[in-house]
Amino acid sequence: MDKNTITGFLLITAIIVVFALLNRPNQEMMEKQKRYNDSVALIQKAKAETEAAIHQADSLLTDSIAAKKDSSTIINDAYGDFSVAAHGEEKFFTLENEVLKLTFTNKGARIYSAELKKYRRHDSLPLILFQGEESNMGFTLVTNNNRILNTKDLYFEPVQTVKKDKQGNQTIVFRLKTNGDGYMDIAYTLPQNNYMFSFGLKAYRMNNIMPAGTNFLEMQWSNRLRQQEQGRQFENRYSTIQYKYLSDDVEKLRENKNDSKQIANKLKWIAFKDQFFSNVLIADDSFTSTLLESKIEDDNSPYLKFYHAEMTVPFDPSGKSATTFRMYLGPNKYNILASYDKGLSKDEKLRLHELIPLGWGIFGWINRYMVIPMFNFFNRFIGNYGIIILLMTIVIKIVIFPMTYKTYTSSAKMRVLKPEIDEIYAKIPPEKAMERQKAVMDLYSKVGVSPMSGCIPALLQIPILFAMFSFFPASIELRQQSFLWAKDLSTYDSILSWNAYIPLITPYFGNHLSLFCLLMTISSIISTKLNMSTNPTSNQPGGNLMKWMMYLMPVMFMFIFNNYSAALSYYYFLSTLITIIQTYVIRAMVDEKKLLAQLHAKRNEKKPAKKSSWIERMEKMQREQQKAMRNKR
Repeated sequence: MDKNTITGFLLITAIIVVFALLNRPNQEMMEKQKRYNDSVALIQKAKAETEAAIHQADSLLTDSIAAKKDSSTIINDAYGDFSVAAHGEEKFFTLENEVLKLTFTNKGARIYSAELKKYRRHDSLPLILFQGEESNMGFTLVTNNNRILNTKDLYFEPVQTVKKDKQGNQTIVFRLKTNGDGYMDIAYTLPQNNYMFSFGLKAYRMNNIMPAGTNFLEMQWSNRLRQQEQGRQFENRYSTIQYKYLSDDVEKLRENKNDSKQIANKLKWIAFKDQFFSNVLIADDSFTSTLLESKIEDDNSPYLKFYHAEMTVPFDPSGKSATTFRMYLGPNKYNILASYDKGLSKDEKLRLHELIPLGWGIFGWINRYMVIPMFNFFNRFIGNYGIIILLMTIVIKIVIFPMTYKTYTSSAKMRVLKPEIDEIYAKIPPEKAMERQKAVMDLYSKVGVSPMSGCIPALLQIPILFAMFSFFPASIELRQQSFLWAKDLSTYDSILSWNAYIPLITPYFGNHLSLFCLLMTISSIISTKLNMSTNPTSNQPGGNLMKWMMYLMPVMFMFIFNNYSAALSYYYFLSTLITIIQTYVIRAMVDEKKLLAQLHAKRNEKKPAKKSSWIERMEKMQREQQKAMRNKR
């Protein structure tokens, strides 16, 4: 390399260095450039992320389309011709009259909740019989390609919302659509001011979807029974499933334990019953092949029992005839339930009034034909139920007064003869019990006294006592009606309560003390003492034991009635109190000296007194026993 070339490179290097020094950026220009470079980097990063997101979205979209195709295939496979009703949005609709408010859901076209507008719970909250999944009703549908579905899982479309006609009937119609032109409607009609409404199923061209020869549907109905009253134990005792055979009697499952029953005969109605309210499903045709189940819930549960029913109902897929029902959601009130049988023949009567436990046989007759009419009569003029019970008690005691008088006079006759009976017992030693008894019977025969003459009138009063025992706890009219210190005459009137569990006390007596029950016990002990003082039983075998038993019975009844309705204890208290008063009045009316003179005069008559059949039977038994003893010796 020559000198000129080297000089040229040095000059060029010098020029570059000088140019670089002259054009070097300052601090502001460097920061500006940095910001520019950072922006470019962010843009490039965002672009890369966007491209990645687009790619991912394309991938997800492809997968979603494939999944959607798979889901649609699964739904079609599972639901078949009903796949169009497999999904939907749950909506609610309401039918309401003066006494009943019903809420419906389009999922299953079933009743979602039922509220009785004229009643409240024991805690003053609205009285709702059921709500949501507490009650469920559905029909099993079988398709001709072996799909088994239930209407409670399918979505119906409301084709007719609430419609009211000239008579005040409100109607709503739900339709279950299919993939073809077949469908099924479920329609509900609620009349005005009525606890009973109607509903039914009607098909249209469902015979193209369901198997040939289908003429019935399997129906399921379940309900968790809410606790509505204060006394859970007592309410549970009156809660059960009752049912009526198509042309026969009304029967029920056991209340005190879990129970189930398979019924082959046709049924007219099935009732999920509480103490004061019932859900009754009535078939216009009948139920067949019915399974009923009742299970008691845990004591800490807000529910009393779980009820379940499975039955078969007639069904016409072609739609020529509908499957219709009626349903009663309301109180167990005798007048209301009995009104549904007015104007019907004996075979057509529903006999819903038998949901009220008025007692069997003669006890039920007394309640239906004497107690309830008398109660309704006083109720038309008097609004205080404590006063009504007082008046009913007075009327009943007046009606049975002749029997009470007869019982007292019989006891008085035996009482005035007590000195002579004591002489017999003194003359004849205890070892000769048969001779003692024969001598006493001879004395009774001579004076014309029959020991049974006082027992028969007392026995005739027992049906009335048992009838009232059934009437008061089952009377919904007394529900939440107060009197004196009792806030609710249909349940116990607690004046003292405790939380501690006491063995042998809490399970039977409860954790409270009812004042009317206590007053009933005290009055019963006083009445027992009064009766024992007027009955000559001291010298009779087992007389002392009988006295203690008579005093012990009121205490035993206290354990029983402490959990019963205050109205029942109040009635028995009044009845016993009036009996005590009557005893003193009759005692003042009967002259025992004059009565004794009459008995002596009858004994002195030449004509022998006619023996009563009871004395004759006793003498016959004595003769047979004496003969047996002689044969044994």
